Amino acid sequence: MNAQAKVALITGITGQDGSYLAEFLLEKGYIVHGIKRRASSFNTQRVDHIYQD
Repeated sequence: MNAQAKVALITGITGQDGSYLAEFLLEKGYIVHGIKRRASSFNTQRVDHIYQD
């Protein structure tokens, strides 16, 4: 990562708005990190196509 890289932290990344925002920022060249709410069901379907560990 260079000093000019833009980084975003999205809370609620697995939600509708968070997943759209993550995809938008990735297309703009951002490095995106996300936090999801602890829930009874682990549903990351909206971000599976952009997820990296």
